[in-house]
Amino acid sequence: MWNTYYQPATLDEALALLAEHGEAARVIAGGTDLIIELDRKVRSLDALIDITRIPGLDAITLGEDGLIHLGPLVTHNHVAGSALLIERAFPLARASWDEASPQIRNRGTVAGNLITASPANDTITPLVALGAQVTLRAAGGERVVPLTDFYTGVRRTVMQPGELMTDIAFRPLDPQTERGTFLKLGLRRAQAISVVNVAVVLRFEGETVAEAAITLGSVAPTIVHAPQAEAYLAGQTLTGEVIGHAAELSAQSATPIDDVRGTARYRTEMVRILTRRALIALRDGVEWQGYPRRPAMLWGPNQGRVVKPLAAGFVHRADDPIETTINGQPVTIRGGSRKTLLRMLREDAGLTGTKEGCAEGECGACTVYLDGTAVMSCLVGAPRAHHAEIVTVEGLARDGALHPIQQAFVEEGAVQCGYCTPGFLMSGAKLIEEIPDPDIETIKGSITGNLCRCTGYYKIVSAFERAAELNRKEPMK
Repeated sequence: MWNTYYQPATLDEALALLAEHGEAARVIAGGTDLIIELDRKVRSLDALIDITRIPGLDAITLGEDGLIHLGPLVTHNHVAGSALLIERAFPLARASWDEASPQIRNRGTVAGNLITASPANDTITPLVALGAQVTLRAAGGERVVPLTDFYTGVRRTVMQPGELMTDIAFRPLDPQTERGTFLKLGLRRAQAISVVNVAVVLRFEGETVAEAAITLGSVAPTIVHAPQAEAYLAGQTLTGEVIGHAAELSAQSATPIDDVRGTARYRTEMVRILTRRALIALRDGVEWQGYPRRPAMLWGPNQGRVVKPLAAGFVHRADDPIETTINGQPVTIRGGSRKTLLRMLREDAGLTGTKEGCAEGECGACTVYLDGTAVMSCLVGAPRAHHAEIVTVEGLARDGALHPIQQAFVEEGAVQCGYCTPGFLMSGAKLIEEIPDPDIETIKGSITGNLCRCTGYYKIVSAFERAAELNRKEPMK
Protein backbone atom coordinates (compact mmCIF):
# COMPACT_ATOMS: atom_id res chain seq x y z
CA MET A 1 0.00 0.00 0.00
CA TRP A 2 1.95 3.01 1.30
CA ASN A 3 4.61 3.63 3.95
CA THR A 4 3.68 7.09 5.18
CA TYR A 5 0.37 8.93 4.94
CA TYR A 6 0.59 12.72 5.15
CA GLN A 7 -2.28 15.12 5.76
CA PRO A 8 -0.91 18.63 5.18
CA ALA A 9 -2.77 21.64 6.50
CA THR A 10 -1.71 24.03 3.72
CA LEU A 11 -0.99 23.94 0.01
CA ASP A 12 2.61 25.05 0.55
CA GLU A 13 3.09 22.14 2.96
CA ALA A 14 1.72 19.73 0.35
CA LEU A 15 4.04 21.12 -2.34
CA ALA A 16 7.04 20.83 0.00
CA LEU A 17 6.19 17.16 0.63
CA LEU A 18 5.92 16.54 -3.11
CA ALA A 19 9.30 18.15 -3.66
CA GLU A 20 10.82 16.04 -0.87
CA HIS A 21 9.47 12.67 -2.02
CA GLY A 22 9.42 13.17 -5.80
CA GLU A 23 8.34 10.11 -7.79
CA ALA A 24 7.87 8.08 -4.60
CA ALA A 25 4.81 10.13 -3.61
CA ARG A 26 1.34 10.68 -4.99
CA VAL A 27 -1.31 13.21 -4.09
CA ILE A 28 -4.64 11.74 -3.04
CA ALA A 29 -7.97 13.52 -3.00
CA GLY A 30 -10.75 11.25 -4.24
CA GLY A 31 -8.53 8.20 -4.55
CA THR A 32 -11.14 6.38 -6.61
CA ASP A 33 -8.46 4.97 -8.92
CA LEU A 34 -5.32 5.18 -6.81
CA ILE A 35 -6.58 3.27 -3.77
CA ILE A 36 -7.65 0.37 -5.99
CA GLU A 37 -4.21 0.24 -7.61
CA LEU A 38 -2.51 0.27 -4.21
CA ASP A 39 -4.88 -2.27 -2.68
CA ARG A 40 -4.33 -4.65 -5.57
CA LYS A 41 -0.57 -4.08 -5.39
CA VAL A 42 -0.48 -2.74 -8.93
CA ARG A 43 1.83 -0.13 -7.43
CA SER A 44 3.32 0.78 -4.08
CA LEU A 45 4.31 4.19 -2.80
CA ASP A 46 6.53 5.60 -0.14
CA ALA A 47 4.13 8.44 0.62
CA LEU A 48 0.53 9.46 0.09
CA ILE A 49 -0.20 13.17 0.46
CA ASP A 50 -3.86 13.70 1.32
CA ILE A 51 -4.97 17.25 0.44
CA THR A 52 -8.66 16.82 1.29
CA ARG A 53 -8.54 19.04 4.38
CA ILE A 54 -6.79 22.05 2.87
CA PRO A 55 -9.31 24.94 2.82
CA GLY A 56 -10.03 26.93 -0.31
CA LEU A 57 -9.28 24.18 -2.81
CA ASP A 58 -12.93 23.19 -3.37
CA ALA A 59 -14.10 26.54 -4.77
CA ILE A 60 -15.95 27.11 -8.05
CA THR A 61 -15.65 30.78 -9.00
CA LEU A 62 -16.17 33.20 -11.85
CA GLY A 63 -12.98 35.20 -11.69
CA GLU A 64 -12.20 38.80 -12.53
CA ASP A 65 -10.40 37.46 -15.60
CA GLY A 66 -13.80 36.34 -16.95
CA LEU A 67 -12.94 32.65 -16.57
CA ILE A 68 -14.59 29.98 -14.47
CA HIS A 69 -12.08 28.42 -12.08
CA LEU A 70 -12.29 25.02 -10.41
CA GLY A 71 -10.01 24.18 -7.50
CA PRO A 72 -8.30 20.78 -7.19
CA LEU A 73 -10.81 19.55 -4.58
CA VAL A 74 -13.91 20.33 -6.67
CA THR A 75 -15.78 17.03 -6.88
CA HIS A 76 -18.16 15.79 -9.52
CA ASN A 77 -21.06 16.45 -7.16
CA HIS A 78 -19.86 20.01 -6.62
CA VAL A 79 -19.99 20.51 -10.38
CA ALA A 80 -23.33 18.75 -10.86
CA GLY A 81 -24.90 20.89 -8.13
CA SER A 82 -23.38 24.23 -9.15
CA ALA A 83 -25.92 26.72 -10.49
CA LEU A 84 -23.09 28.61 -12.19
CA LEU A 85 -21.87 25.56 -14.07
CA ILE A 86 -25.32 24.29 -14.96
CA GLU A 87 -26.06 27.66 -16.56
CA ARG A 88 -22.66 28.56 -18.01
CA ALA A 89 -20.94 25.18 -18.57
CA PHE A 90 -23.73 22.66 -18.96
CA PRO A 91 -21.66 20.05 -20.85
CA LEU A 92 -19.36 19.76 -17.83
CA ALA A 93 -22.26 19.62 -15.37
CA ARG A 94 -23.93 16.90 -17.43
CA ALA A 95 -20.73 14.87 -17.68
CA SER A 96 -20.13 15.16 -13.94
CA TRP A 97 -23.66 14.01 -13.16
CA ASP A 98 -23.21 11.03 -15.48
CA GLU A 99 -20.09 9.97 -13.57
CA ALA A 100 -20.42 6.87 -11.40
CA SER A 101 -22.64 7.23 -8.30
CA PRO A 102 -23.33 9.70 -5.47
CA GLN A 103 -20.71 8.15 -3.19
CA ILE A 104 -18.05 8.25 -5.92
CA ARG A 105 -19.04 11.77 -7.01
CA ASN A 106 -18.63 12.90 -3.39
CA ARG A 107 -14.96 11.88 -3.46
CA GLY A 108 -13.86 11.89 -7.09
CA THR A 109 -12.47 15.24 -8.23
CA VAL A 110 -12.48 16.77 -11.68
CA ALA A 111 -8.74 17.36 -11.36
CA GLY A 112 -8.21 13.69 -10.59
CA ASN A 113 -10.33 12.72 -13.58
CA LEU A 114 -8.10 14.86 -15.82
CA ILE A 115 -4.85 13.56 -14.32
CA THR A 116 -5.84 9.89 -14.60
CA ALA A 117 -5.89 10.60 -18.36
CA SER A 118 -8.07 7.76 -19.53
CA PRO A 119 -9.69 8.62 -22.89
CA ALA A 120 -12.93 7.23 -21.44
CA ASN A 121 -13.00 9.71 -18.53
CA ASP A 122 -16.14 11.78 -18.94
CA THR A 123 -15.15 15.27 -17.78
CA ILE A 124 -12.14 15.59 -20.09
CA THR A 125 -14.31 15.65 -23.21
CA PRO A 126 -16.45 18.71 -22.30
CA LEU A 127 -13.48 20.58 -20.85
CA VAL A 128 -11.58 20.16 -24.12
CA ALA A 129 -14.66 21.43 -25.98
CA LEU A 130 -14.79 24.41 -23.62
CA GLY A 131 -11.13 25.23 -24.30
CA ALA A 132 -9.95 24.64 -20.74
CA GLN A 133 -6.48 25.19 -19.36
CA VAL A 134 -4.86 23.80 -16.22
CA THR A 135 -2.36 25.28 -13.79
CA LEU A 136 0.42 22.99 -12.59
CA ARG A 137 2.22 24.23 -9.50
CA ALA A 138 5.40 22.98 -7.84
CA ALA A 139 7.49 24.29 -4.97
CA GLY A 140 9.60 26.25 -7.46
CA GLY A 141 6.82 27.87 -9.48
CA GLU A 142 3.86 27.18 -11.73
CA ARG A 143 2.91 26.85 -15.38
CA VAL A 144 -0.36 27.03 -17.33
CA VAL A 145 -1.02 24.33 -19.91
CA PRO A 146 -3.90 24.19 -22.42
CA LEU A 147 -5.80 20.97 -21.79
CA THR A 148 -5.25 19.90 -25.40
CA ASP A 149 -1.49 19.96 -24.73
CA PHE A 150 -1.75 18.23 -21.35
CA TYR A 151 -2.04 14.70 -22.77
CA THR A 152 0.71 12.74 -24.47
CA GLY A 153 -1.09 9.39 -24.78
CA VAL A 154 -3.26 6.90 -22.93
CA ARG A 155 -2.88 7.67 -19.22
CA ARG A 156 0.11 9.89 -19.96
CA THR A 157 0.38 13.64 -19.29
CA VAL A 158 3.02 16.36 -19.18
CA MET A 159 2.91 16.53 -15.35
CA GLN A 160 6.29 16.25 -13.66
CA PRO A 161 7.11 14.82 -10.22
CA GLY A 162 6.49 17.50 -7.62
CA GLU A 163 3.66 19.18 -9.56
CA LEU A 164 0.11 19.58 -8.31
CA MET A 165 -2.84 20.65 -10.48
CA THR A 166 -4.11 23.69 -8.61
CA ASP A 167 -6.61 25.18 -11.07
CA ILE A 168 -8.83 24.33 -14.03
CA ALA A 169 -10.05 27.36 -15.97
CA PHE A 170 -12.23 27.97 -19.01
CA ARG A 171 -14.40 30.65 -20.55
CA PRO A 172 -18.08 30.39 -19.54
CA LEU A 173 -20.69 29.99 -22.25
CA ASP A 174 -22.70 33.08 -23.14
CA PRO A 175 -26.31 32.11 -22.33
CA GLN A 176 -27.59 34.38 -25.11
CA THR A 177 -25.56 32.93 -27.97
CA GLU A 178 -23.90 29.69 -26.86
CA ARG A 179 -25.24 26.28 -25.96
CA GLY A 180 -23.65 22.93 -25.32
CA THR A 181 -24.30 19.41 -24.14
CA PHE A 182 -22.65 16.07 -23.38
CA LEU A 183 -23.83 12.58 -24.18
CA LYS A 184 -22.33 9.21 -23.33
CA LEU A 185 -22.98 5.58 -24.10
CA GLY A 186 -22.37 3.06 -21.34
CA LEU A 187 -23.19 -0.60 -20.98
CA ARG A 188 -25.57 0.09 -18.09
CA ARG A 189 -27.60 3.01 -16.80
CA ALA A 190 -25.24 4.00 -14.00
CA GLN A 191 -21.70 3.29 -12.79
CA ALA A 192 -20.73 2.87 -16.44
CA ILE A 193 -17.44 3.63 -18.15
CA SER A 194 -18.03 5.35 -21.46
CA VAL A 195 -18.00 3.18 -24.55
CA VAL A 196 -18.21 6.51 -26.39
CA ASN A 197 -18.85 10.06 -25.23
CA VAL A 198 -19.40 13.27 -27.16
CA ALA A 199 -19.43 16.94 -26.17
CA VAL A 200 -20.81 19.62 -28.48
CA VAL A 201 -20.58 23.39 -27.95
CA LEU A 202 -22.14 25.78 -30.47
CA ARG A 203 -22.07 29.55 -30.83
CA PHE A 204 -25.04 30.93 -32.74
CA GLU A 205 -25.70 34.11 -34.67
CA GLY A 206 -29.46 34.03 -34.87
CA GLU A 207 -30.34 30.58 -36.25
CA THR A 208 -26.93 30.14 -37.86
CA VAL A 209 -24.04 28.27 -36.26
CA ALA A 210 -21.14 30.69 -36.13
CA GLU A 211 -18.67 28.33 -34.44
CA ALA A 212 -18.69 24.70 -33.32
CA ALA A 213 -16.61 22.51 -31.04
CA ILE A 214 -17.19 18.75 -31.16
CA THR A 215 -14.99 16.52 -28.99
CA LEU A 216 -14.97 12.73 -28.78
CA GLY A 217 -14.00 10.44 -25.93
CA SER A 218 -13.08 6.75 -25.81
CA VAL A 219 -12.41 6.60 -29.55
CA ALA A 220 -8.69 7.50 -29.68
CA PRO A 221 -5.67 7.49 -27.32
CA THR A 222 -6.71 10.96 -26.10
CA ILE A 223 -9.78 13.15 -26.40
CA VAL A 224 -10.00 14.41 -29.98
CA HIS A 225 -11.84 17.11 -31.89
CA ALA A 226 -13.92 16.39 -34.99
CA PRO A 227 -12.39 19.18 -37.12
CA GLN A 228 -14.19 18.42 -40.37
CA ALA A 229 -17.58 18.47 -38.67
CA GLU A 230 -16.68 21.66 -36.78
CA ALA A 231 -15.64 23.44 -39.97
CA TYR A 232 -18.70 22.21 -41.88
CA LEU A 233 -21.15 23.48 -39.25
CA ALA A 234 -19.82 27.06 -39.32
CA GLY A 235 -22.29 29.17 -41.29
CA GLN A 236 -24.98 26.47 -41.40
CA THR A 237 -28.45 26.29 -39.90
CA LEU A 238 -29.27 23.04 -38.15
CA THR A 239 -31.56 21.41 -40.66
CA GLY A 240 -31.98 17.65 -40.63
CA GLU A 241 -29.68 17.32 -43.63
CA VAL A 242 -26.96 19.48 -42.08
CA ILE A 243 -27.13 17.59 -38.80
CA GLY A 244 -26.91 14.25 -40.58
CA HIS A 245 -23.87 15.25 -42.60
CA ALA A 246 -22.11 16.78 -39.58
CA ALA A 247 -22.69 13.55 -37.67
CA GLU A 248 -21.14 11.55 -40.51
CA LEU A 249 -18.10 13.84 -40.54
CA SER A 250 -17.79 13.53 -36.77
CA ALA A 251 -17.70 9.74 -37.03
CA GLN A 252 -14.85 10.00 -39.53
CA SER A 253 -12.66 11.61 -36.84
CA ALA A 254 -12.89 8.55 -34.58
CA THR A 255 -10.07 5.99 -34.59
CA PRO A 256 -11.35 3.50 -32.01
CA ILE A 257 -10.15 0.01 -31.14
CA ASP A 258 -11.94 -3.23 -30.39
CA ASP A 259 -12.10 -4.09 -26.69
CA VAL A 260 -14.37 -5.85 -24.20
CA ARG A 261 -16.80 -2.91 -24.14
CA GLY A 262 -17.33 -2.56 -27.87
CA THR A 263 -15.93 -3.01 -31.34
CA ALA A 264 -14.31 -0.23 -33.32
CA ARG A 265 -17.14 -0.36 -35.84
CA TYR A 266 -19.77 -0.04 -33.11
CA ARG A 267 -17.97 2.89 -31.52
CA THR A 268 -17.70 4.72 -34.83
CA GLU A 269 -21.41 4.29 -35.48
CA MET A 270 -22.25 5.50 -31.98
CA VAL A 271 -20.17 8.64 -32.50
CA ARG A 272 -22.40 9.42 -35.45
CA ILE A 273 -25.57 8.73 -33.48
CA LEU A 274 -24.55 10.65 -30.35
CA THR A 275 -23.37 13.65 -32.39
CA ARG A 276 -26.67 13.67 -34.23
CA ARG A 277 -28.66 13.47 -30.98
CA ALA A 278 -26.62 16.26 -29.43
CA LEU A 279 -27.11 18.59 -32.40
CA ILE A 280 -30.85 17.91 -32.49
CA ALA A 281 -31.11 18.61 -28.75
CA LEU A 282 -29.23 21.90 -29.11
CA ARG A 283 -31.30 22.93 -32.13
CA ASP A 284 -34.54 22.23 -30.26
CA GLY A 285 -33.34 23.64 -26.93
CA VAL A 286 -34.00 20.41 -25.04
CA GLU A 287 -30.46 19.57 -23.94
CA TRP A 288 -31.60 19.95 -20.31
CA GLN A 289 -34.03 17.05 -20.53
CA GLY A 290 -33.18 14.27 -18.11
CA TYR A 291 -31.05 16.45 -15.85
CA PRO A 292 -32.46 16.00 -12.34
CA ARG A 293 -34.39 18.84 -10.78
CA ARG A 294 -33.41 17.68 -7.29
CA PRO A 295 -30.33 15.48 -7.68
CA ALA A 296 -29.57 13.03 -4.89
CA MET A 297 -26.13 14.09 -3.71
CA LEU A 298 -25.89 12.26 -0.36
CA TRP A 299 -23.32 14.87 0.68
CA GLY A 300 -24.77 16.14 3.97
CA PRO A 301 -25.41 19.67 5.21
CA ASN A 302 -21.88 20.85 4.41
CA GLN A 303 -22.25 19.72 0.78
CA GLY A 304 -18.94 17.87 0.87
CA ARG A 305 -16.96 21.04 1.55
CA VAL A 306 -13.87 21.45 3.73
CA VAL A 307 -15.40 22.92 6.88
CA LYS A 308 -12.95 21.55 9.47
CA PRO A 309 -9.50 22.53 8.24
CA LEU A 310 -6.53 21.16 10.15
CA ALA A 311 -4.72 23.39 12.61
CA ALA A 312 -1.55 21.49 11.75
CA GLY A 313 -0.60 18.68 9.43
CA PHE A 314 -0.53 15.01 10.45
CA VAL A 315 1.86 12.21 9.62
CA HIS A 316 0.82 8.57 9.92
CA ARG A 317 3.32 5.74 9.85
CA ALA A 318 2.66 2.08 10.52
CA ASP A 319 2.03 2.22 14.26
CA ASP A 320 0.81 5.80 14.67
CA PRO A 321 -2.63 5.95 16.29
CA ILE A 322 -5.73 7.03 14.43
CA GLU A 323 -7.85 9.10 16.79
CA THR A 324 -11.35 9.34 15.43
CA THR A 325 -15.03 9.49 16.35
CA ILE A 326 -17.15 6.54 15.22
CA ASN A 327 -20.91 6.65 15.77
CA GLY A 328 -20.49 9.47 18.27
CA GLN A 329 -17.84 7.70 20.38
CA PRO A 330 -14.16 8.68 20.51
CA VAL A 331 -11.94 5.80 19.42
CA THR A 332 -8.16 5.34 19.18
CA ILE A 333 -6.96 2.66 16.78
CA ARG A 334 -3.43 1.40 16.24
CA GLY A 335 -2.32 -0.69 13.32
CA GLY A 336 -4.75 0.74 10.76
CA SER A 337 -2.54 3.34 9.12
CA ARG A 338 -1.82 1.25 6.02
CA LYS A 339 -5.38 0.05 5.45
CA THR A 340 -8.50 1.32 3.81
CA LEU A 341 -11.16 2.81 6.04
CA LEU A 342 -13.34 -0.22 5.29
CA ARG A 343 -10.78 -2.68 6.64
CA MET A 344 -9.98 -0.55 9.65
CA LEU A 345 -13.67 -0.42 10.59
CA ARG A 346 -14.09 -4.18 10.21
CA GLU A 347 -10.77 -5.47 11.50
CA ASP A 348 -9.77 -2.91 14.12
CA ALA A 349 -13.00 -1.24 15.22
CA GLY A 350 -14.99 -4.50 15.10
CA LEU A 351 -17.83 -2.88 13.14
CA THR A 352 -18.66 -5.61 10.66
CA GLY A 353 -21.97 -4.11 9.52
CA THR A 354 -20.01 -2.29 6.84
CA LYS A 355 -19.54 -4.95 4.16
CA GLU A 356 -16.86 -5.61 1.59
CA GLY A 357 -18.53 -6.61 -1.65
CA CYS A 358 -16.16 -5.53 -4.42
CA ALA A 359 -13.40 -3.37 -2.85
CA GLU A 360 -13.44 -1.12 -5.91
CA GLY A 361 -16.35 1.27 -5.38
CA GLU A 362 -18.85 -0.63 -7.51
CA CYS A 363 -21.33 -2.19 -5.07
CA GLY A 364 -21.90 0.34 -2.28
CA ALA A 365 -22.02 -2.27 0.50
CA CYS A 366 -19.26 -0.39 2.33
CA THR A 367 -21.03 3.01 2.34
CA VAL A 368 -20.36 5.10 5.46
CA TYR A 369 -20.48 8.80 6.31
CA LEU A 370 -17.17 10.65 6.47
CA ASP A 371 -17.65 14.06 8.09
CA GLY A 372 -21.32 13.87 7.12
CA THR A 373 -20.82 12.82 3.49
CA ALA A 374 -21.67 9.38 2.07
CA VAL A 375 -18.56 7.68 0.68
CA MET A 376 -17.34 4.23 -0.29
CA SER A 377 -15.07 3.30 2.61
CA CYS A 378 -13.12 0.86 0.42
CA LEU A 379 -11.75 3.87 -1.48
CA VAL A 380 -10.67 5.95 1.53
CA GLY A 381 -7.37 5.58 3.32
CA ALA A 382 -7.90 4.82 7.01
CA PRO A 383 -5.69 7.72 8.22
CA ARG A 384 -8.25 10.11 6.70
CA ALA A 385 -10.42 9.18 9.70
CA HIS A 386 -7.94 10.86 12.06
CA HIS A 387 -9.79 13.69 13.84
CA ALA A 388 -12.79 13.05 11.60
CA GLU A 389 -16.32 11.81 12.28
CA ILE A 390 -17.43 8.44 10.93
CA VAL A 391 -20.93 7.00 10.98
CA THR A 392 -21.55 3.37 10.08
CA VAL A 393 -24.77 1.38 9.81
CA GLU A 394 -24.43 0.53 13.52
CA GLY A 395 -24.85 4.23 14.27
CA LEU A 396 -28.18 4.80 12.49
CA ALA A 397 -30.44 3.71 15.35
CA ARG A 398 -30.77 6.19 18.20
CA ASP A 399 -31.76 5.59 21.82
CA GLY A 400 -32.97 2.10 21.00
CA ALA A 401 -35.24 3.29 18.18
CA LEU A 402 -34.71 2.17 14.60
CA HIS A 403 -33.99 4.82 12.02
CA PRO A 404 -36.99 5.34 9.68
CA ILE A 405 -35.09 3.66 6.84
CA GLN A 406 -34.44 0.61 9.02
CA GLN A 407 -38.07 0.47 10.12
CA ALA A 408 -39.24 0.80 6.53
CA PHE A 409 -37.00 -2.07 5.38
CA VAL A 410 -38.65 -4.25 8.04
CA GLU A 411 -42.19 -3.18 7.15
CA GLU A 412 -41.71 -3.52 3.39
CA GLY A 413 -39.73 -6.76 3.45
CA ALA A 414 -36.87 -5.10 1.56
CA VAL A 415 -34.21 -7.54 2.80
CA GLN A 416 -33.36 -10.82 1.15
CA CYS A 417 -29.84 -12.15 1.77
CA GLY A 418 -29.05 -8.86 3.56
CA TYR A 419 -25.45 -8.44 2.42
CA CYS A 420 -26.13 -5.25 0.47
CA THR A 421 -28.60 -3.90 3.03
CA PRO A 422 -26.18 -1.81 5.15
CA GLY A 423 -25.16 0.20 2.09
CA PHE A 424 -28.77 0.76 1.04
CA LEU A 425 -29.66 1.86 4.56
CA MET A 426 -26.85 4.39 4.63
CA SER A 427 -27.84 5.81 1.24
CA GLY A 428 -31.51 5.93 2.23
CA ALA A 429 -30.88 7.66 5.55
CA LYS A 430 -28.76 10.34 3.89
CA LEU A 431 -31.32 10.79 1.10
CA ILE A 432 -34.27 11.52 3.37
CA GLU A 433 -32.08 13.83 5.46
CA GLU A 434 -31.31 15.74 2.27
CA ILE A 435 -34.65 15.48 0.44
CA PRO A 436 -37.55 14.70 2.79
CA ASP A 437 -40.01 14.03 -0.03
CA PRO A 438 -38.07 12.25 -2.80
CA ASP A 439 -39.88 11.07 -5.91
CA ILE A 440 -39.18 7.74 -7.58
CA GLU A 441 -36.51 9.09 -9.93
CA THR A 442 -34.67 10.77 -7.05
CA ILE A 443 -34.78 7.54 -5.06
CA LYS A 444 -33.42 5.59 -8.00
CA GLY A 445 -30.67 8.17 -8.44
CA SER A 446 -29.70 7.84 -4.78
CA ILE A 447 -29.05 4.10 -5.09
CA THR A 448 -27.10 4.07 -8.36
CA GLY A 449 -24.05 3.28 -6.22
CA ASN A 450 -25.70 0.34 -4.45
CA LEU A 451 -26.02 -3.07 -6.08
CA CYS A 452 -28.34 -5.86 -4.94
CA ARG A 453 -27.93 -9.33 -6.40
CA CYS A 454 -31.11 -10.84 -4.93
CA THR A 455 -34.13 -8.63 -5.54
CA GLY A 456 -35.65 -6.60 -8.31
CA TYR A 457 -35.25 -3.43 -6.22
CA TYR A 458 -39.02 -2.92 -6.04
CA LYS A 459 -39.20 -3.54 -2.30
CA ILE A 460 -36.11 -1.44 -1.72
CA VAL A 461 -37.62 1.52 -3.57
CA SER A 462 -40.94 1.14 -1.71
CA ALA A 463 -38.98 1.04 1.56
CA PHE A 464 -37.33 4.34 0.65
CA GLU A 465 -40.77 5.84 0.01
CA ARG A 466 -42.05 4.49 3.32
CA ALA A 467 -38.97 5.77 5.17
CA ALA A 468 -39.53 9.28 3.83
CA GLU A 469 -43.14 9.09 5.00
CA LEU A 470 -42.12 7.90 8.47
CA ASN A 471 -39.45 10.58 8.72
CA ARG A 472 -41.85 13.35 7.79
CA LYS A 473 -44.22 12.21 10.55
CA GLU A 474 -41.48 11.93 13.16
CA PRO A 475 -38.11 13.25 11.99
CA MET A 476 -35.00 11.49 13.28
CA LYS A 477 -33.12 13.71 15.69
